[in-house]
Amino acid sequence: MENFESVFGKKPGFLFSAPGRTELSGNHTDHQHGRVLAAAVNLDTKAEVRENGENVIRVFSRGFGLSEIDLTVLEPQEEEKGSTRALIRGVAAAIAQRGFELHGFDAYVWSNVLPGSGLSSSAAFEVLIGTILNHLCSSSLTPVEIAQIGQYAENVFFGKPCGLMDQTASSVGNVVTIDFEDNSAPVVTPIDFDFASCGYSLCIIDSGADHADLTDEYAAIPGELKAVCRSFGKEFLREIPEDEFYAGLVKARAAAGDRAILRAIHIYEENKRVAKQADALANGDFEGFLSHVKASGDSSWMYLQNVIPTGNTSHQELALAIALCDKLLGGRGACRVHGGGFAGTLQAFVPVDMLDGFKNAIESVLGEGSCHVLSIRPEGGVLLEVYND
Repeated sequence: MENFESVFGKKPGFLFSAPGRTELSGNHTDHQHGRVLAAAVNLDTKAEVRENGENVIRVFSRGFGLSEIDLTVLEPQEEEKGSTRALIRGVAAAIAQRGFELHGFDAYVWSNVLPGSGLSSSAAFEVLIGTILNHLCSSSLTPVEIAQIGQYAENVFFGKPCGLMDQTASSVGNVVTIDFEDNSAPVVTPIDFDFASCGYSLCIIDSGADHADLTDEYAAIPGELKAVCRSFGKEFLREIPEDEFYAGLVKARAAAGDRAILRAIHIYEENKRVAKQADALANGDFEGFLSHVKASGDSSWMYLQNVIPTGNTSHQELALAIALCDKLLGGRGACRVHGGGFAGTLQAFVPVDMLDGFKNAIESVLGEGSCHVLSIRPEGGVLLEVYND
């Protein structure tokens, strides 16, 4: 297998890391300017790096090859949209816009952040590049600013209109709440919580369902919520007080339909749950936190309705995986749909004394390697090591 020296013909100078992330609460709240609770996890994207003295960034990603950008060109390139080069160029451009002098570098990158798992390998990569440049350019960017830079790169250069949750959780580390009431300046609040001492393991479980052909399902959620909001003359649910929403229910049902109303109810309750879960963690009440994890999962299934794709009967993999987790946990721990829903993964908090049996039982049904045992990582994007020449 190749390494930094075999690719670039010299030794690396630094080792950097940026973690994947998990959403703990706030399922589909961010696009309604709501609140989310998220955390960094102990899977990461790493890079060995050395300055090259040139106006070029070269990134060799294990399994994907070399991406190179010229730092004299810092505008979005149409032909790069959707590519690694777009993300690198976008991060570099945003740092240059803040007045910092860019330094070219070579990087060898590898990752164990599971692609397609809802752990956001793309955000980890963006934060990694931002962290590298923050160090090499002797800039003073905060973790939140690095997250905003990653979002900018993904929105403007890569061409994906993502929110800020993924990048913030990766960049800041540990557990954070993010309030998107003002989407241009979200309020990020770190929570000092020692997950290692709580007696639970965090499992991300692959249901085996495919995300393909689910674009319409994902788009329907913000689309239906927009129809609700328009019946009140607003753009986002956060702009509509909850008592005003219920007072206008008859008109909103007629304008948007009942599923849209149920989805709006989920958003209102989920926003309140985020605050309750943050308080529970801050006060060391992990059992209280778990009760809200379960409530979040129940609400996502019943009201948000992002567990079973519309009309599916023979393929309900995510629902079956949740039912299996509930059975195995037997009232202990908690589980919920993870991320966008309809397919992909679920999240379970499993008592440590049950972990081996739980994992074996899950994998006997869903397949070997389907249950990933993780923990919450205290650090965000970070310089891990300086090598001696």
